[in-house]
Amino acid sequence: RVSLLILQFPLVSRCGRIRRMVAEAKDPDLSKLELVNVPGGATAFELAAKFCYGSNFEITTANVAHLRCIAEYLEMTEDYQEENLIVRTEMYLNDLVVKNLEKSLQVLCACESLDPMVEEIGFVDRCVDAIAMNASKEQLVSGLAHLECDAGSGKLRMHCQDWWVEDLSALRIDYYQRVIAAMRRSGVRPESIGTSIVHYAQTALKGIERRHVWDSGPLVGDNQRVVVETLINLMATEKITAVTLSFLFGMLRMAIEVDAGLDYRIEVEKRIGLHLEMASLDDLLIPSMQTSESMFDVDTVHRILVNFLQRIEEDDSGDLSPCGYESDGLKSPSHGSVLKVGRLMDGYLAEIAPDPYLKLQKFMTLIELLPDYARIVDDGLYRAIDIYLKAHPSLMESECKKLCKLIDCQKLSQDASSHAAQNDRLPMQMVVRVLYFEQLRLKSSFSGGHSGGGGEYC
Repeated sequence: RVSLLILQFPLVSRCGRIRRMVAEAKDPDLSKLELVNVPGGATAFELAAKFCYGSNFEITTANVAHLRCIAEYLEMTEDYQEENLIVRTEMYLNDLVVKNLEKSLQVLCACESLDPMVEEIGFVDRCVDAIAMNASKEQLVSGLAHLECDAGSGKLRMHCQDWWVEDLSALRIDYYQRVIAAMRRSGVRPESIGTSIVHYAQTALKGIERRHVWDSGPLVGDNQRVVVETLINLMATEKITAVTLSFLFGMLRMAIEVDAGLDYRIEVEKRIGLHLEMASLDDLLIPSMQTSESMFDVDTVHRILVNFLQRIEEDDSGDLSPCGYESDGLKSPSHGSVLKVGRLMDGYLAEIAPDPYLKLQKFMTLIELLPDYARIVDDGLYRAIDIYLKAHPSLMESECKKLCKLIDCQKLSQDASSHAAQNDRLPMQMVVRVLYFEQLRLKSSFSGGHSGGGGEYC
C-alpha cells in the first residue's frame, strides 16, 4: 500500500488509473490518493512519478522490469500521451535486452519481486525465451569460431565455454526451471545443460550439511526441498542425461536429507540403477535418517539394485540371439556389469554387516537379489556373512543356518575354505559341507588344478 502527496496534472496526464481515481473521487480539493498492491512498491512508483514530471533518470536492466510493471499498473499507455512509459520500457527491452544474453539474465533476476504483474504481462516469458535463444546462438557462433583441425588426425575439435552456466545459478528455482526447458527446445547442447544443473545444485544446496543418525534438530527448510525436487523433476521431464553418476548420488543424498517426496527419490534411484556397475562403495554408504533403524539406508540401496537388475533383464532380452542365451546368464552381454555389481555388493554387505541394528531379513534380502552368476567366487559373500555373525551373536541357530545356506561352498577359494573349516561361528552343517568340497578339491589337485587366494577374514 502506497500513500503519497501528488501534483495532479503530471500524473493525470500520463496515468489512466490516476485519471480515473481523480475523476471518481469528485473532490476538487483532492490532494491525496491511496494505491494498493503496487508492483515494485514505493520505489517503482517514485520512478514512474519522475518520468511523469520529466525528471532525468536512466532505464537500466535493474529497473526496467519494475518500470514496465508499474507502467502497466498505472495504465501509462499511448492513449494518454505519446511515448508513454510502457512504450519507453518496451523499446529498451526490445532494443537492448532481448538481444543480449547477459542483460536478459539480469532483467529476469530483477523480476522475482514483481509477481503477479510481471507474469500477467508476459515479461518473464520474454526474458526466458531471450536467454534460451541467445545461449543457443552463442553456442553456434562460438562453435564455428573455435573449430580447429587436428593436423595429425584431420579431426575437427570444438572448444566452447558457456559463461552463462554460473550466471544461471542466480535465478530463482522456478525461473531456472523454465529457462532450462526453453534451452532444451532451442537446441542448447545437453552437456551444457547438465553442467548448469550440477552448478545450480552445488550453489543452491551448499548450505546443507550431512546429518547423521545421532544428530538431532530440525530438518532444512522447505525452500531447499523445493530446489531438490524441482531439479530432479527437471532432469526427468526434459530427459537430461548428461550428468555424472557421482552427481546423481549427491542428489539422492540431498533428497533424503531434505525429506523430498518418495517419487523424486525413486526417479534418481532409477537413473543410478542404469549405471550401478560404475558406482563406488562410498557411493552406496548412505546414512539412514531414521534413528530407530540401521545406520545405513539399506532400503534405498535395495531399490537401486532392483532397478539395475531390471535394466540387465531388459538389455539381455533385447539382445538375445535366435537361440537365446543360457539361463544362467553367463553368456549374457551384460555379464561383466553383473560381476562388477556382485563385487560391489559384497563390499557393501561387509560394510553394513557390523551394524547391530541391521535386521537379518534385510541383510538376507540383499544377498538373495543377485543371481548366482553374479559371483564367480563366494569369498566376499562369506566374509560379509562371517562379519554379520560376529556382530550378531544372539542369532538363533536356525537363523544362522538360514543365512549360511546362501553361501555356495563349491565357490569358496582354498583360503576361504580353510578359514571356514575352523570358524566356530558357522553352523556344523556348513563346516561339514566346506570340508566335503575341500576333500574333493584335494583329490583333484594331482591333475594340476589350483584355486586362487581369497581375502581377509575375521
